[in-house]
Amino acid sequence: MNVERSKKRTTLADRVYHVLYSRIINGDYPTNQKLPPESTLSAEFDVSRPVLRAALERLRQEDMIYSRQGAGSYVRAHKTMPVGYAKVETLADIQRCYEFRLNLETEACALAAERRNDASLSEIEASLDLLRDATESLQHREDADFSFHLSILKASNNHYFEASLRALREQINVGMTLHGNAIITEGTEGLSQVLDEHLGIFEAIRQQKPEEARLRMRRHLEHSRDRLFGGGLLDLRMM
Repeated sequence: MNVERSKKRTTLADRVYHVLYSRIINGDYPTNQKLPPESTLSAEFDVSRPVLRAALERLRQEDMIYSRQGAGSYVRAHKTMPVGYAKVETLADIQRCYEFRLNLETEACALAAERRNDASLSEIEASLDLLRDATESLQHREDADFSFHLSILKASNNHYFEASLRALREQINVGMTLHGNAIITEGTEGLSQVLDEHLGIFEAIRQQKPEEARLRMRRHLEHSRDRLFGGGLLDLRMM
């Protein structure tokens, strides 16, 4: 099989998987509800049936869904499903989300640098490739950005980090979308700077430098927050 084609298929399947997973944990697809038909999902995500089935198979392996022969796929009740966080309603909520991520992801990034293996590096790099392609097209892809951060937390080999980030996906996406809009207005320079930050984090993890990885992740999240807030943070004592 062509390596590039296989890599692209895996990346697309990961994207579909993350979206479906998010819908399940957020209750968009309630327990025991039948998922939309494969034809509908394939059209929605603009992917082939094999790509969609790879994503569905991953959900089945994680006991998120189950199949009824000839009847499709259904959402399974999941006792260990992450508890949801309150929705983002104000700028203060976005700032609090960044505050939480600064503590969560910096430590996880250091652990990822210590514990990463070839498989986890490949997963991080696949998301990085999507970010690079988006930058070259003067775009910002929130799905690729989230996948990059999630793959690092998975590389920490501590499922509590991963579960926490998954549970925060909706809240994080609000900040990522606003941040993406902000850097796009800066043009090539802003997008290139953000890509360089991601590349630096990846290299620190690849070279197994935990302190550098921790520092680079902190600086990246702080820069992301400050771009969004223009350097003027809210006084959370009053909100």
